[in-house]
Amino acid sequence: MPSTPSDIGLNLAMAVVASSHAPVLLLDEARVVVGASHAFCIAFDVSAATIRGREFATLGKGEWAVPQLQSLLKATASGLAEVRNYEFDLKRAGQAPRRLILNAHKLDYGEGEAIRLLLAVTDVTDARIAEKLNSDLIRDKGLLQQELQHRVANSLQIIASVLMQSAKRAQSDEARGHLHDAHNRVMSVAAMQKQLAVSAADHVDLRPYLTQLCESIGASMIHDHDQVKLDVRSDDSRVKANVSISLGLIVTELVINALKHAFPGERQGKIVVQYGSAGDAWHLSIADDGVGMPAQPSASAGLGTNIVQALAKQLDAQITVTDTAPGTTVTLDHPASEEGQPDAEVPVAV
Repeated sequence: MPSTPSDIGLNLAMAVVASSHAPVLLLDEARVVVGASHAFCIAFDVSAATIRGREFATLGKGEWAVPQLQSLLKATASGLAEVRNYEFDLKRAGQAPRRLILNAHKLDYGEGEAIRLLLAVTDVTDARIAEKLNSDLIRDKGLLQQELQHRVANSLQIIASVLMQSAKRAQSDEARGHLHDAHNRVMSVAAMQKQLAVSAADHVDLRPYLTQLCESIGASMIHDHDQVKLDVRSDDSRVKANVSISLGLIVTELVINALKHAFPGERQGKIVVQYGSAGDAWHLSIADDGVGMPAQPSASAGLGTNIVQALAKQLDAQITVTDTAPGTTVTLDHPASEEGQPDAEVPVAV
């Protein structure tokens, strides 16, 4: 007697199930086990000799009799649904729950032929535990980072306060000036730390970052904002957090220097901080319209100049100082790499 399409299909399905290294079941329309892979029997402590002919819901001690799952399997057999990535906890007495994902597919042998369901089971217990551990670690790391940021902010405020008190008690103008400079630097670093704390972990938007930084510097050093104005003009560049720190320190030093020396007495003026980028090329400038460069510059560079030079070298940027009459402009240019060579000049916001 020749084999029917149903017989051929069933034999093929049985062969697939038998040879599977994964937990797989072949069920009929009534959800009775037609065949089971050896992996299923081993994984779920079911007797390979007696599993065939048993209803799926009665396997083990009834732990598979989940109403929602049974309804989905029934709907799949009727062609109304398909079990896709159904996830549930298999609970058995004396054992820890196991997180399982089930997928069931109706095998089509043609109209009038017996219905078969292929049910595959994946144990994701270990993967879910690993995900939870990773999530907990990320959460704990975030909490620790927040605590560290609070402590750093508090420490900077304490240092700034001590420096200011020391400046008031200083006997010489030179010592008082150095302490005021140190206070301003600490306050600027505090402003950077505050801005970075609310920024993304990996990258920082430069426009709000530089704006907040310069507002902090202006608040501590500009006594009359009608006399000296501080303006920030930046495009929408985003840079790595470590790069933003270096840029922030450079801006801090150059702006502080301009505020100290460019507008003596009651001279009015303006300082403009500009940043623009194209590809991996970028341009930073700090320009003032003050008294300009001294006729006889100091033979030795000051601390601020050394800081800027060291940071520029770290960023692979070229420094240019220009007497713009009136005022002084300090620019830092980072050229495009050969891979990211821009087609046009680096744009600068105006």
